[in-house]
Amino acid sequence: MAKIQISRAHNLGLAEARKVAFKWAEQAETRLSMTCSYEEGHSRDEVVFKRAGVDGRLTVTKDHFALEATLGFLLGAFKDRIEGEIAKNLDALLAQEPAKAVAQKPAGQKPAAKKSAAKKTGPAAGKK
Repeated sequence: MAKIQISRAHNLGLAEARKVAFKWAEQAETRLSMTCSYEEGHSRDEVVFKRAGVDGRLTVTKDHFALEATLGFLLGAFKDRIEGEIAKNLDALLAQEPAKAVAQKPAGQKPAAKKSAAKKTGPAAGKK
């Protein structure tokens, strides 16, 4: 079994990092047919993902993303390619988020707080 470990530091804070993690999970579900569950915590969140031949988790904190995945025998042959695509995708999402925050927030104005109920729905809400 092949293991993938990807780590990325960021300076988004937990609220913005959570948005990136939601987007990542939504893309994993739609593009890769993954089943994702999102668990929110006070200082860290976790996205647990699964499909035939792969399972893992994305841990999100205020300053760090850590992805760990285990590939089954057949997908293990493509480990380098899969790892490269995951890293590229996560890097692209991280690059988009700071640009959005600057574009949406007029100078001197704080972003509006999201309702806590909206945060808890997660990308896989209602899926089992």
